[in-house]
Amino acid sequence: MKEPSRQVRWERRTQTPLLVLAMAFAVAYAVPIVAPDAGEDVHRACTHAEWVVWGAFAVDYVVRLGIAGDRKVFVRTHWLDLAAVVLPLVQPLRLLRLVATLMLVGRRARMAPQIRLTTYVAGAVVGLLMFGSLAVLSVERDAPDGNIKNLGDAVWWSFTTMTTVGYGDHSPTTGLGRVLAVGLMLSGIALLGVVTANIAAWFIARFERDDQVERLQLAAVRELQAEVRALRAEVARLADGGPAGLQGAPAPRETTSPTP
Repeated sequence: MKEPSRQVRWERRTQTPLLVLAMAFAVAYAVPIVAPDAGEDVHRACTHAEWVVWGAFAVDYVVRLGIAGDRKVFVRTHWLDLAAVVLPLVQPLRLLRLVATLMLVGRRARMAPQIRLTTYVAGAVVGLLMFGSLAVLSVERDAPDGNIKNLGDAVWWSFTTMTTVGYGDHSPTTGLGRVLAVGLMLSGIALLGVVTANIAAWFIARFERDDQVERLQLAAVRELQAEVRALRAEVARLADGGPAGLQGAPAPRETTSPTP
């Protein structure tokens, strides 16, 4: 059995810690937005936590780049990992690193394709709802004409935007908020397409599996029919040739015992 490469072993060991750090980054990002009146120590601790997580992902990328066989190929094929590191820590784009991190952690997971796709979709929906809600709240809360003032309004707006319903009771008024809305709408349409394609693929695979079973059963029935026809022909041949054979056969020779 071929031994895994150093890069594969490293990724297996760091998969769970990276996911935990991604969750910690999400909490550190969300707390100052959800609780803006929290103490200065809380805001400072969240900022430090964000930098620590960023440093951990930077170290992980540098280590994997160092142990990669072809570094150019690694950079070209792991652009999402690089985006999770170089994405700037500025409002409101820094939570994009969380989305990228969840995607790369999911890509490393050893799961079946169908389960992996479902995990991607579910994780993307939750991540985008969280990202959209927190990002638009941080932008629109202090806007003069803004109508998204709390987390509940932000979550409702994100949900209606992702599903392209758009009731219009809450909407961004700033330029950056509208850019976030466009990105959320496009992401929602893309996720809806993925879900639809996944369901269609499942039905197609199910029908193909049932059709294959039906073809195998039909082939077995035809084979049995051919064997039955062959047995009938053999029985008919023996029945027709049996008496004729007996009539044309020589009579048995009588033997006499010698007289004393």
